[in-house]
Amino acid sequence: MDDKPAIRLTSMAHGGGCGCKLAPAVLQDILKKMPVPAACADLLVGTETSDDAAVYRLNDDQAIIATTDFFTPIVDDPFQFGRIAATNALSDVYAMGGTPLFALAIVGMPISTIPVETAQDILAGGAETCGRAGIPIVGGHSIDSPEPIYGLVAIGLTRPDRVLTNASAKPGDALVLTKGLGVGIFSAAMKKGELGDAAYRAMIASTTTLNRVGPALAALDGVHAMTDVTGFGLLGHLLEMCRGSGVSAEIDEAAVPLLEGALALAEAGYVTGASGRNWTSYGDAVRWPEDRPLWRRALMCDPQTSGGLLVAVAPDAVERVLETCRAAGFAAASVVGRVGEGPAEVTFRA
Repeated sequence: MDDKPAIRLTSMAHGGGCGCKLAPAVLQDILKKMPVPAACADLLVGTETSDDAAVYRLNDDQAIIATTDFFTPIVDDPFQFGRIAATNALSDVYAMGGTPLFALAIVGMPISTIPVETAQDILAGGAETCGRAGIPIVGGHSIDSPEPIYGLVAIGLTRPDRVLTNASAKPGDALVLTKGLGVGIFSAAMKKGELGDAAYRAMIASTTTLNRVGPALAALDGVHAMTDVTGFGLLGHLLEMCRGSGVSAEIDEAAVPLLEGALALAEAGYVTGASGRNWTSYGDAVRWPEDRPLWRRALMCDPQTSGGLLVAVAPDAVERVLETCRAAGFAAASVVGRVGEGPAEVTFRA
């Protein structure tokens, strides 16, 4: 594990990473009175389907992707916090099938509490990630905040005919997940000093792996829908896809990839409060086997920070998708379930 900084960033925040997102039900209540945007023929993706980013068509060949994401620290090392937050923010562009163009930084720092060097290291981590993505950070905005906050506004580009959304999964599609679950559980164990060095390294490796395979997947025939799995957990983001597409889904629990050690930690009781809030928000749309332990259910609701891509793909394109993912370094990519006819609910098969 990295040497501990003088100040534990995670001790300065009430939650960490995507685990500090508002619960899905709370967010829905807040947004109920939001005005419906005026119709715009060139707005290809707006707020209707809970997608990862907005997409606006510029012309027949180009569409702009715009998104933002930021959160409080999930690790104590400031450089790694910056890397993770930036990787997570860029993921929304990749999940829409796009390529990032540039980013703006969102910065909130308790300037009376943390050293300037800590803030510099956080920004340096974000810049390192954007460098790996091949884009510049060209500005941003900063405030004095009681908790450390960092993230990006990310702008990307795609073709209008290659935009992937939550709203186009089809009955019969296979569901592919590209990264293992367990980041929230690892974070909970780390806060209690119970996360080993190997697990910490695995968490850093997963959360700093860019989902840059997204555009390659969008270019494949048979790939119908895609989203990334973050704070609402696998179940929450799959339900968003089901609702957007008017379909149901079945998950094969045994096929869902997990970060090494996540299963044992979950069984030992290391779960986040966010997983419980997630289940409260959408559990009525999930058919969970009564004989399965609740700690296994918590894994399916576990908030993922900078998680993998969830892809709905026609059966005859599954092998191409898996080969593309694995060639891009996503060794855990697996078929985890299938899409069925509506209503929008998820059934688990143990």
